[in-house]
Amino acid sequence: MRRGSFQDDTVDYAAVGATQAHDLMSYPPENSVPAEDSWLLGSGQARFESSADALLSWTALRVRGLEISDVRPAAGPMYTGVGYDVDGNPTVASRMDADQRFDADGTPYVAAGTTVRVRGHVKGMNADGELRVIYAIEEPRRVGFALGTVGDSVVSGEESFVVTWADNDEVRFTVRAFDRPVATLYRVVPALVKRRRRELFRGYLRALSPLYTTPA
Repeated sequence: MRRGSFQDDTVDYAAVGATQAHDLMSYPPENSVPAEDSWLLGSGQARFESSADALLSWTALRVRGLEISDVRPAAGPMYTGVGYDVDGNPTVASRMDADQRFDADGTPYVAAGTTVRVRGHVKGMNADGELRVIYAIEEPRRVGFALGTVGDSVVSGEESFVVTWADNDEVRFTVRAFDRPVATLYRVVPALVKRRRRELFRGYLRALSPLYTTPA
């Protein structure tokens, strides 16, 4: 079990880690627009493991029109913290984890503290920005991570991506986010923030859903 976190004052927003808040949709960080959606990917261990691997190899971000580059892992080993069961009891002692995995083209997998450059457009809207992995989670039935904006983005905030394998065997992909408009156009037309987020969520689903990724 791995659970990592990274917090640094170089991100450009204050509510670091707020995508984990249960009441995000009701009480988002000040001046931010919250968003959340969840999709059924299938069922069973095989679906969970393949979806989790795809998620940690940046597949959710490699959607149409987006390019991932300049993936820079954090310097030094990752502090993984303490693992907890569903009742809040610690299950694994804290440790330092220096493991590093790579995908087929040599890109490092997601790890807390990693910084990545995203370039491209979604339905004509700017999706450029430098992002940092705020936390990463690898548990037997839950895998995910959160990205926070560092700079060069039209919005400021955080988004999380989590794949879960429930006791009823369902595998779900949940995305949560909060965005504060930064660019003048997005401050003047707040509806663009919601539209941009809606299109990003749609792309993330297409990247992981077997309905789109499995050949006919």
